[in-house]
Amino acid sequence: MSVVGDAFLYLNDPVNWTRPRGILDLAGQHLQIAGLSLGIALVVAVPLAVVLGHTGRGGALTVGLANVSRAVPTLAILTIFAVTPIGFTIWAPVIALTVFAIPPILANTYVGFREVDRDVVESARAMGMSEKQVVFRAELPLAVPLMMTGIRTAAVQVVATATLAALLGGGTLGSVIRTGFARQDNGVVMAGALLVALLALITEVLLALVSFAVTPGQKTLPFSRARNRRPVDEPVDLPAADDRDDLVGAGSSPR
Repeated sequence: MSVVGDAFLYLNDPVNWTRPRGILDLAGQHLQIAGLSLGIALVVAVPLAVVLGHTGRGGALTVGLANVSRAVPTLAILTIFAVTPIGFTIWAPVIALTVFAIPPILANTYVGFREVDRDVVESARAMGMSEKQVVFRAELPLAVPLMMTGIRTAAVQVVATATLAALLGGGTLGSVIRTGFARQDNGVVMAGALLVALLALITEVLLALVSFAVTPGQKTLPFSRARNRRPVDEPVDLPAADDRDDLVGAGSSPR
């Protein structure tokens, strides 16, 4: 049987889902680690980015340092925390993934606030709004699309990277892949990879829907926008020569 067939045979066995440290158990722990990491990253990054974006002071340096931190391998951070007093607990992957999630949230939220038209901000101040009202009633609604892009990017990265926690004994869906390698069973390895990819895809779709729901103003679904866009190579139907003369003459005044 092919690797794909072995993978579906493994996934089709209810015991693999319901037993202790089965797929459901591991998926719950996977989501717990990813959720804690993303929640802490939001608490740290969003307020800092809002203050920096609103005041415009020190933001470029902070965002630059955050982007440099992306170069640090997540597996290296996981290993470092695992050999510290934190040890092989849930907090080693949570802290490592939090460090991994902060840069996209911080950078996108900061840029979202800085790209708000300054005329809008000055108009809000001229109307008598306090600085707090300017942030929450003028800048935040306009910054939401970029902010949600950063949150969605961080969430998908965290969900996918949490798989590495299994290498240090963490209970994530990466344990399925690790078990497959230990048994030299490529079907189990494929099953674990499919589960991680499916979980990341579900996260992307759910947060895209949340982003669509919380974005103020006129909304257009990405799929409908793509469908309505005319391809570059598609020929354009021009009216006949006689009709074009009528169209040209329609906008001119009679002489």
